[in-house]
Parts: sequence; C-alpha cells; structure tokens
Amino acid sequence: MKNACCIVITTAPDSETAERLAGGILEDRLAACIHLHDIRSRYVWEGKLNRDEEVVLWIKTEESQYGKLEAYILEHHPYDLPEILKVPVTGGLAGYLDWIGRTTGESGAQEKTL
Repeated sequence: MKNACCIVITTAPDSETAERLAGGILEDRLAACIHLHDIRSRYVWEGKLNRDEEVVLWIKTEESQYGKLEAYILEHHPYDLPEILKVPVTGGLAGYLDWIGRTTGESGAQEKTL
C-alpha cells in the first residue's frame, strides 16, 4: 500500500457540532472524507451509566496527518475527554487510498488552490 491510511473515530453531542468539526477538518485538509451517523451511546462516565444520542464521525485520513487531526479535535471538541480512536487501514482499493493521500496534508492544500 503506497499511502498508510487510517480511520479516526470520534463522537459529537449533536449534528451541529459534528458538522462544524467535519467542516473544519476537511477545510484544513486533515482528512479526505468523513461519514457522519446518528447513534445511541451507552457508556459509564464518572461511575454513572449514561444514555445519549450522539453523532459518530468516521474520518478517513493518512497516518501522517493523525497528530494534527488529534490536536484539531482536542482544540475544537466540546467534551472534556472526547473519544478519539485510530484504526489502521490494512488494505483497500488502491485508487481510493491514493485519493486519500492526494486530498490530505500538503498535497490536499496544493489541490485546494487549483
């Protein structure tokens, strides 16, 4: 695989926050594509069982962008401790993975100005 890609997963408390995060991430070329899905979350936080409606973001990016992406999420996310999980992509359609590489980081910034 030419470009090492990963999927970064985070959740947002509502669609407005999810859209704002996704827009900023894509504008900064930290990812090539983001899927947003409404979900029902069940989790233990500070010793209590919680039930919330959230939006999950599946963020497709290059491994080289992970540090900047994590920093962006931490800076712009309303949660004190947001979910941020990095899942390595071990395979996929070569053309799609190349597109992720061309769309993110420095390559994406150059493509943006064309």
